[in-house]
Amino acid sequence: MKTRDIIIIGIQAWDIQIGSNCKNIAEVLSRNNRVLYVNTPLDRKTRWSERNSVKVRIRKRVLEGKENALETISPGLWVLNPGTLIESINILPDGKAFDFLNKLNNKRFAREIKKAALELGFKDYILFNDSSMFLGFYQKELLKPEAYIYYMRDNLMQVPFWRKHGWRLEPELISKADVIVNNSLMFTEYGKKFNENSFMVGQGCDTDAYNNDLHNFILPEDLRILKKPIVGYVGFLSKLRLNIGLIEELVNARADWTFVLVGPEDDAFKSSDLHGLPNVVFAGPRKPEDLPAYIQGFDVCINPQLINDLTMGNYPRKIDEYLAMGKPVVASSTAAMEYFADHVYLGATAEDYISLIDKALKEDNPGLIRQRKDFARSHTWENNVNEIFKALETIQK
Repeated sequence: MKTRDIIIIGIQAWDIQIGSNCKNIAEVLSRNNRVLYVNTPLDRKTRWSERNSVKVRIRKRVLEGKENALETISPGLWVLNPGTLIESINILPDGKAFDFLNKLNNKRFAREIKKAALELGFKDYILFNDSSMFLGFYQKELLKPEAYIYYMRDNLMQVPFWRKHGWRLEPELISKADVIVNNSLMFTEYGKKFNENSFMVGQGCDTDAYNNDLHNFILPEDLRILKKPIVGYVGFLSKLRLNIGLIEELVNARADWTFVLVGPEDDAFKSSDLHGLPNVVFAGPRKPEDLPAYIQGFDVCINPQLINDLTMGNYPRKIDEYLAMGKPVVASSTAAMEYFADHVYLGATAEDYISLIDKALKEDNPGLIRQRKDFARSHTWENNVNEIFKALETIQK
């Protein structure tokens, strides 16, 4: 699909500090189309509680008319910081008061989008909604896009903020969207309960950034002095998604392995017994461009997710990043991970992880390395966007 106007709304702002599927999709779309990426408007509670943050200061300058709401990112790609304030309504019980104020917020949001679309000359546009079930609820009626795509990539019903009203609103939103696209078969089946036009489109990866056949990644200094084998994890260290107890069991059971954890920590990890253990290294947050060099230094990569309703359907983008570099991977056996079953060692317990890491170390060979790379490198963002277009074309025929 080319030369189309596309408006993207969602739950992740353009200036988010972690990887974002929606941003990657927007960047690919903008190569052959015109794309307006809309940040969530500032709400009253955040305006006060996070008033000293850079993000909020920028949004306030837009509200005060001191800064342009539209920012050009590249030819064909713009970001909009809506110049409106919305009500903080999630504290309300589910019902008429919430619905009234949510519709008011939707109208304010739509007004800003229409203004930007008019300024950019957008016509007959496609609306792509990345899981924004509240602010996106009335946008099909308010914006009247040529097509409305709803994108599901996370089990938000397991997050209290979204579950409070989303259990009722999301099925309604799914039913009235033109097409639902998902990065997990689990989400695809969920979508089909309310809309037959629900499609699995997979997910992308910046395969070039993790291509060690093209790049000569230099081993970070903090890895050079460590005893091998090195078992590593890259990503946000959060107790909501990772099994701290399992990691502690691994570390205590195999003092001959060095465990390297790269990424920011939540309070649970900061206070965990993992700190101070001689075979655990916390490398801290690193820039995205530095992560491939760390992965290059790992002998085995792990993704010790909790196995629960929150993680069961999630497609972990780090798995593609690990595999794109040819690394053996041991991960928790969730429904989404079955997609990787031919290339990843899957387990559930600490005992599983120990035996599988041992197995991965012993049987690693050039043939397996090449298979992993070829599999992961087929998951480009370009291919992901093509699958989204195919889903849209299916319902437009």
